Formats: sequence, structure tokens, C-alpha cells
Amino acid sequence: MFEKLFRLKENNTSVKVEVLAGITTFMTMAYIIAANPMILSAAGMDKGAVVLATCIVSGIITIVMGLFSNYPIALAPGMGINAFFAFAICKGMGIDWRVGLGFFFIEGIIILIITMTKLRELVINSIPMSLKCAVSVGIGLFLAFIGFENAGFIAKSDATLITIAQIGNPDVYPKIILVGIVLILTTILLFKKVKGSILIGIIVGTLLSFIPFFHAKGEALQFLSPSLAPTFFELDILGAFQWSFAALIVTLLFVDFFDTAGTVIGLAVKSKVVGKDGKIPRIGRVLMSDSFGPILGSLFGTSTVTSYIESAAGIEEGGRTGLTAVVVGVLFLVSIVAAPLVGFVPSTAVAPALIIVGIMMMESVTRINFSDYSEAVPAFITIAVMPFTYSISNGIFMGFLSYVLIKLLSGKAKEVSVVMYVLAVFFLLFFIFSPVYK
Repeated sequence: MFEKLFRLKENNTSVKVEVLAGITTFMTMAYIIAANPMILSAAGMDKGAVVLATCIVSGIITIVMGLFSNYPIALAPGMGINAFFAFAICKGMGIDWRVGLGFFFIEGIIILIITMTKLRELVINSIPMSLKCAVSVGIGLFLAFIGFENAGFIAKSDATLITIAQIGNPDVYPKIILVGIVLILTTILLFKKVKGSILIGIIVGTLLSFIPFFHAKGEALQFLSPSLAPTFFELDILGAFQWSFAALIVTLLFVDFFDTAGTVIGLAVKSKVVGKDGKIPRIGRVLMSDSFGPILGSLFGTSTVTSYIESAAGIEEGGRTGLTAVVVGVLFLVSIVAAPLVGFVPSTAVAPALIIVGIMMMESVTRINFSDYSEAVPAFITIAVMPFTYSISNGIFMGFLSYVLIKLLSGKAKEVSVVMYVLAVFFLLFFIFSPVYK
């Protein structure tokens, strides 16, 4: 059955490898079960209901992705866009969270229509290979940055924006020591080609966190509402249908569209399935599966559900088919009853995995032609802007816009596709009019 559904032999994998990869991916992204309700509660949403919504919607959409696209891509409420929703839209602008969920529903319908017309697929296939590789590398740096942040190794600074944390502080150095131990252990296991290296590292990190010296207070998930009633179908679609909200809906649409595009491209490059022509096989099925995320999420009571770059952890463990995604989806559904146990996985145990996966994704940088500055500069801008602005979509916007401008002004206008020119215009208008940049 598995062979027929997922073509395991054709993809040079096995049920055992796919299951292990699925467990690994789930362990690297299980933090969202605790993080998402913490963030959305700032918008006034019930924490327990959001826990259930997160588990259910992530499970359903990820299983759909695995069965329909046969890609090892897992989905969950997007980090970043949930914070923008809670702190900027709801708290900052005073918009009720029910109306905000209406924004996600409308944005999701638009994304679905765009995907059905294959416009989304056309856009991704029109992106030049150098930028596809740059997106993969940029996401790698972004993941590593999040890893160092979760490790407590970096901190805010008024003078330099970010700096090294006060590592002599008793609240800081236990976390750094734990991350250091797990990072070294995972690296040695990888060097020795031990299967499940990343997963073993996460488990060891979780077990170490129970030792009083390493224990990180406040990271265990200790709540779970038995009912979705506080958020289920509570979205206010009519309230969201106001002209004054159009810019916000377009902003959410752009971020969702290009965050997903960047993630899918990065994972495809990591999986080495991108053809010589730069096209990604079955990309239409991947995007169609992803398109239902914002719609289902808004109905159940959570922010946009989107493809997760943490899927790269499972890919590194050998996951090559949709069976990996199905395993992740099932584990999310199981987490409905085991949420407190999943919540015991602290961010410090996941941090080394994020750093390692970030390092692995740097490999694509060798495929960028740095001797051609019309390719190198836009690629570097794409790579650098992602971690520096804490946004995959910002890196894509800036990198793609600079690619078109540099090619156009250096006499290489014919090397740029019509789609890229259209995107550049949209990005420019987005920077000018979007409330995000004001």
C-alpha cells in the first residue's frame, strides 16, 4: 500500500526512513503547539482552544500535503504572521480577533483561486536558479539565527541591534551549555552517519532539560481545553469586508504567498528535486495543498497554516515522500491528547537542530555564480535580508526587486522573464503602500 501511494523505491527510501524523518520533522516543529497559543492569546483568543486548533489543522493539512503532493513537507500556523496578527493587527490597531480571522479566510480564498489558475506555479517556475538557491541559503541562515536566539546566545542591543547575551548570567549560561552539549553530540552523530542524529539530539536535549541545573522555567505546556467552542467558526467574514481593511488583507496575502514560495523552493533545493530547467516537479499539487491552510485555520481558530521550513530536518534524515508528511500529520493529531508531553520539549532542545539544519542548507550557495555580479548581488541581498529583518518574504521582495533592476540597468534585460518584471512592479508598490512598512 505504501509503495503504491508514495513510490518509495522510486524515491530511494523506505517506510522506516520515512517514519523516522516524520518523527524528526515533528520534533523540530512541535514547539508551535505551545508557541502559537501563547502568541495568539495576546489577541484575546482562548489559549486552550488555540492549542486544539493548532493540532487539528496542522494534522489535517499536513496529511493532505503528503497524500496529494507526495512531498515531505509539513504545515502549521506560521511564526511571524501569527505575531503580526496578534500584536500589530489586533493589539496595535485594535481590530477584534474575529475580524482578523476573517482577513485570513478572505486571503486564503484569493490564494486558492490564484493557485487554481496555476499563476502561483508560473511565478515559482519563473524564478531564476540563482535566486532559488539564494532563497534556500537565506532560509538556512534564518533558521540558524532562530536557533541561536532560542539558545539564549544572542540578545538585543541599543548600540548594535543584536549582541552576545550575558553568558555569565545564571539564567543564561545553563541554556547555552545545554545547547552546546547537544550541538556537539548531534554533529558527532552526523559525522558518523548515525540515522536519526537530529532526533536523538532533540531527545537528549529534552531529557537534559529536566536536570535542575538546565531546567528552563515556563516552557512546559500545561493547558488543553476540551472544546474548540471559543474559536471554532467564530471568524467575522462580513466584518472583514471593508475597504479600509483592503491593504491589510493584501499584506497578509503577499506575506503568505511569498513565505510559502520561499519555503517550498528552499525545501525543493534541499531535496535536490529541482530540475536543470529550474522547475520543481508536482509544484502545483504542493501549492494547492498549502492553499487550504489559511482557510481551514481561520475556520478552526488560528492564524494562517503554511509550509514549514523545519521540514528540512526530516529531509536531512532521508525523508523523500509524502509518507514523511503523513507521519507528521498523525503526530499532530495524536498531540491533541498528548499536548502536555509535547510541551515538555523546550526551545533549547530544538535550537541545536535549527542551527544544524541551517548549516546544511548553506550547501546551495556553491550553485550561485559569484563571478557574475548581476547574479551575485541580488542573491546576496536575498540571503542577507532574511535573517537581518527576521522575514523570509522581505528577503524575497528585496532580492527579486534588485535582480530585475540590476539586470535591466546592466544591459541584460532579455535574461529576465516577463513574470519577474511584473513581480518587481508589485513588490515596489507593496513597499510604498503596505501598512507594514509605515
